[in-house]
Amino acid sequence: MKDLYLSMILLIFIILVGGVILYLLKRDKRRNMDIEDKKKQTAQEFVNVIDIRDKFLYTRDGKILTYIKITPIDASLFSQREKSSITKTLTAELSAERKPFKILTVPRPADVSTLLNEYQNIFSNTTNQKQKELLRKEMNSLNDFALSGEEDERQFYVILWEDYTEGIERDLLKRTMEIASKFEGSGIKCNVLNKNKIARLCNLVNNPAYTNIEDSSFETTIPFLVQ
Repeated sequence: MKDLYLSMILLIFIILVGGVILYLLKRDKRRNMDIEDKKKQTAQEFVNVIDIRDKFLYTRDGKILTYIKITPIDASLFSQREKSSITKTLTAELSAERKPFKILTVPRPADVSTLLNEYQNIFSNTTNQKQKELLRKEMNSLNDFALSGEEDERQFYVILWEDYTEGIERDLLKRTMEIASKFEGSGIKCNVLNKNKIARLCNLVNNPAYTNIEDSSFETTIPFLVQ
C-alpha cells in the first residue's frame, strides 16, 4: 500500500514536471515567433516596399517609383570644350522637367571579372611563355585588387515617382522614357531598370550582406516582406 502511494506521488510529480516543461517550451516558441514577427515588421517599415512588378516599385506610403541606371563616362577622356558641351546639352534637356526627381549614387566593389575572363582566354590560347608569365602576374594582381575591397566604382541612378493611383503606371513610364532619352541625346547611355534589377538595387542599398553579382537570381537574395 505504501509502495502504491509513493508510486502515485511520483507519477503526479512526473506529470507536473512534464506540464511545466511543456508550458515553458510553448512559451519560448511563442516568444521566438513574436520576435520574428517584429523583425519582419521592422524590416518592412525600414525598406518601405510592398511590391516590385515589371519596371515599378510600390511603397507602403502610397508611392510608385521607376529607376534609370546611368552609365558613367570618364570625364578625363574629353576636352574642356567637349565637357562644356555635354553639360550645356544635358542642362537644356532637363530644364523642361518640372517634377522632382532624385539622383542616387551607390558605391560597390570594382568588378574586374570581365577583364579576368579576357586574360584567362588569352592565357589558354597562347603558347608564348613570356606572355603567359606576364598574364599570370597581371591576373594575380587583379585578384588581389578585387579581394582587398579598397577600390570601388560608383553606380548612378535617377529615381522618379508619383502618388499611386489606378493606371498611373503608363504616365510614369512615359515620363521615365522621356528623361532616359534626354540623357541618351546628350551622349550618356542609360537604361530603365526592370523587376530583377530593381530588386538587386534594393539589396545593394539596404542589405549589407548582399554582393551585387549581375547574373545572380534575385529571388535568393531579396528579403521577402510579410504583409
